[in-house]
Amino acid sequence: MPFIEHTTETAPTGSVRALESIAGNLGFVPPPAARQAESPELLNGFLRMSALFESVTLEPVAREVVIMTVAARNECGLCVRMHAGKLEKLGAGAEVVAALSEQRPLDDPALEAVRLFTCAVLDGRGEVDDAGLKAFYAHGYTQRNALEVVLGIGTYTLSTFANRLVG
Repeated sequence: MPFIEHTTETAPTGSVRALESIAGNLGFVPPPAARQAESPELLNGFLRMSALFESVTLEPVAREVVIMTVAARNECGLCVRMHAGKLEKLGAGAEVVAALSEQRPLDDPALEAVRLFTCAVLDGRGEVDDAGLKAFYAHGYTQRNALEVVLGIGTYTLSTFANRLVG
């Protein structure tokens, strides 16, 4: 059964401000967000988590590497397309976008360390061995950054799963 594609007129009260904010930022409300509006808790929770992830100390391209790694692994085409565009705006080359979309290694050693660490966290369900941690830290990343990657994984697992559920 398809999910309702809400507008600000049909959405539950708790989702209206979120939809207005999304429309204000993007100029429109993407259909997945309009469908997720059925649950104000999910929609508002994702927006808050996303804002928190945007405020972490990882630099913007590294954050996008986390997001694209999660999106590609979870096969969320919408997320991959949206964040490919964001990477391009940040100045990441087409090869970075293509590699992340195709789940291939990155040429940039520091960004590859983020991608590999994200994969290790996902593969280990949060458990990363000392070698994995040392490889991440060897590129100047910190324990704080490691925990920020976990925040990004949680945030964008929520997003990719919700996007896939609502179509």
